[in-house]
Amino acid sequence: MAVDPLPAGVPHAVVHTTVGTARPMSPNQRAWQRFKRNRFGYWSLWIFAAMLVVSALAEVLSNDRPLVASYRGELYFPIFSNPPEVALGGDFRTATDWTDPLIVAHFAEPGNWMIRPPNPHSATSVAYYQKEPNPAPPSARNWLGTDASGRDIVARLLYGFRVSILFAFALTGIGVVLGLFAGAIQGYFAGRVDLTLQRLIEIWTSIPELYLLIIFASIFQPSIGLLLVLLSLFGWVGLADYTRAEFLRNRSLEFVKAARALGLSNRQIIWRHVLPNSLTPMITFLPFRMSAAVLSLVALDFLGLGVPPSVPSLGDLVRQGKANLDAWWIIFPTFALLVVTMLLLTFIGDALRDAFDTRKS
Repeated sequence: MAVDPLPAGVPHAVVHTTVGTARPMSPNQRAWQRFKRNRFGYWSLWIFAAMLVVSALAEVLSNDRPLVASYRGELYFPIFSNPPEVALGGDFRTATDWTDPLIVAHFAEPGNWMIRPPNPHSATSVAYYQKEPNPAPPSARNWLGTDASGRDIVARLLYGFRVSILFAFALTGIGVVLGLFAGAIQGYFAGRVDLTLQRLIEIWTSIPELYLLIIFASIFQPSIGLLLVLLSLFGWVGLADYTRAEFLRNRSLEFVKAARALGLSNRQIIWRHVLPNSLTPMITFLPFRMSAAVLSLVALDFLGLGVPPSVPSLGDLVRQGKANLDAWWIIFPTFALLVVTMLLLTFIGDALRDAFDTRKS
């Protein structure tokens, strides 16, 4: 069958677009495309993900125990199970100290060998056998030097970053759950329920959070769990305000009125209709909440109200850098890591805001 020629003035691109078989993108695909167009946010997401992977492998990359060791034909994996010293030619039945000169001399014998991590230091190992006084400057053994207690800075940064990020994830997750619950109740039911809960929240937020932390730190032993509980008591309020505003706006839309007229329960309307259309401010706010959580933990550790000394902490490094101003290798890498982390989270938050902004094509 003959095909009619194109009418005059019709461009080929229009014909290809009209008769093409490309399917329209879903809302999630369009959001991902908008996210990718923000180059700073897109690459910040990959860099931050790489930092998370590196910190998750901290025991493999930085540890004072070998990954694999062979002594007189016996194969050991000290990174998972540290053998007693007597199994390696020592005198005691305690766990092996792999920096002990006697153990090092035994593995220097022919037939014995070990494979150490790239950085042979853990976050709690102390350099007992170095010649320089602590804090020691950077060297071939300690790439960024040691702190005032003789602990390796690279290991403290690696493990401390992981503790800070996991704490931020946990605190943000708890805040999201509590904030969504409180904001949804206020915004959906409105009226007296909203006014009553809003007055209660105002009374609750008037409690001085720092004083409460000081009181509990003097009564209980500081720990990650205690900090998580105390900060979670106040961290949900800001997220609840955003959720409340979105629920107040969406509860009066036509599709919500139609669902209510069809006889759906309040729980069904909230879960199926109002909540999915109210998550945009919450999602775009998450990276900024994470950065605030990281800075809160650093500030509390700096003040001595954070995690116990046995837990690696970025705030502890900041405090040591302040106390040892001549030891630039303590404060400079810590400050650089904090700045990079805050910038990455900020760029990711900006990209998420662009991704969920439907006004951008």
